[in-house]
Amino acid sequence: MSRPLLPLSGFRAFEAAARHLSFARAADELRVTPAAISHQVRTLEDYLGVPLFRRSGRRVLLTEAGQILLPDLRRSFDLMEAAMGQVKRLAAGGILTVSMSPSFAAKWLMPRIEHFRTRHPDIDLRIDADVRLVDFSANEVDIVIRYGPGSYPGLKSVLLFEEELFPVCSPRLLSGAVPLRSIADLRQHTLLHDETINFAGPIPSWRVWLQTVGLEQAVDLNRGLRFNSSVTATQAAVDGHGVLLGRSLIVADDLSAGRLARPFAESCPAGFGYYLVHPPQVASRANVHAFVDWIIEEATGEETGGKG
Repeated sequence: MSRPLLPLSGFRAFEAAARHLSFARAADELRVTPAAISHQVRTLEDYLGVPLFRRSGRRVLLTEAGQILLPDLRRSFDLMEAAMGQVKRLAAGGILTVSMSPSFAAKWLMPRIEHFRTRHPDIDLRIDADVRLVDFSANEVDIVIRYGPGSYPGLKSVLLFEEELFPVCSPRLLSGAVPLRSIADLRQHTLLHDETINFAGPIPSWRVWLQTVGLEQAVDLNRGLRFNSSVTATQAAVDGHGVLLGRSLIVADDLSAGRLARPFAESCPAGFGYYLVHPPQVASRANVHAFVDWIIEEATGEETGGKG
């Protein structure tokens, strides 16, 4: 069955005018004249047989028919944008775009990226190191790796890692002028505060860890150096500038290499985890499937003590 010829320019003019409640603003957005917007909307109204706008002074308001049409029309535009985005990614030669925080990219992915490239030399990765929320229908992103509570409605998600928090510092501080032998010794050292912010809020703080070990009042939490980057905070600890409440995944390689040390065994759960997230409809794509299988294998190997 053939589809009827739809007044597509009228739909576009209507959506813009309805969003702005102004023919003039819609005209500016679409780079046409207000008269052209009016003509296109009138053509659509003639096609539907109902008015979509009514005038109120200098403003235009949606009629009941316009209010019914607008939500589904916007969803249709979103679906078209998503489809065109997938086609553009296909035309880009199979590039797989993965979004993640800068700290995860620098401290976990980059040391292991050659493992993936060796196994899949035909897949080119684009690493989008950003913590912004991703709208898969609007952004050319295939997969995101996010640190959070794990609630991603309408998307497929897999838990890669859970995290613990514990103090870390340069090994030099363990035997320095004021050696770290007990938690109370933190009073004589600079605290490094990782104040990384993401959609789930700030990560747990020194206060949370000290409450866990029952010594919240032993240390002045108002002093120290503060960072809005986990990578920078970790480097400050490596360089001996103070003691950091480290995130287990971010500091793991520095601990293994001896660049950092754990002065105390006590830890507390972060309450968040690293999740791999993507729309269900991209799961069948070969490059997505390959990356998902690889990163889950890497994560599982590390959780069970493997090298990864």
